[in-house]
Amino acid sequence: MKQLKILLLFAHPSQSRSEVNLPLFENAKSLPFVTTVDLYAEYPKFNIDITREQQRLLDHDVVIFQFPFYWYSTPAILKEWQDLVLEYGFAYGTNGNALHGKTFMCALSAGGNKDAYRAGGYNHFTVRELLQPLEQTAMLTGMRYLPPFSLFSSRSAVEEKRMPQHIEDWQKLLNALHHGQFDDLQTDNTVIINDLLPSLAH
Repeated sequence: MKQLKILLLFAHPSQSRSEVNLPLFENAKSLPFVTTVDLYAEYPKFNIDITREQQRLLDHDVVIFQFPFYWYSTPAILKEWQDLVLEYGFAYGTNGNALHGKTFMCALSAGGNKDAYRAGGYNHFTVRELLQPLEQTAMLTGMRYLPPFSLFSSRSAVEEKRMPQHIEDWQKLLNALHHGQFDDLQTDNTVIINDLLPSLAH
């Protein structure tokens, strides 16, 4: 069975207030096949080490952006990371095939409820639709894109005691990615990857 290495790039600009993302990040640290990177801690002045970050990409099979879904996008440091690290000639363009065949996905928390993220809902679009720039980035760089792992109504998740199940789902997701269990699944019409977790082998 395949054993894939996962690179988890964590971006949270206000970790002291994080009730969802920080516990997931800490949980991932315990898994030997996951390399965890706190971008705000490593680059407090946004001086991103391009060579180091590109080497991290080369060394891993799966790349996950983990972040709170503020204003329908990633936190600023993840955009900076993309702008600097995904260079022409490395990630795309002439001879830019370093990421071909890798897998990319997002793990996010959203303050609104699930029904708010749909046509006719408060936010008008699904989270997958709102993440289309990242989906296109994956396509341009030759990576397979998976739907986002999402937690909705995140501000009430602890109070409503939904976090233990979410962490359990997170562990199942990471283990499934590690063993390549998503390789043969069709995900084009899936909005969030959470919906596929019950179908995976234990």
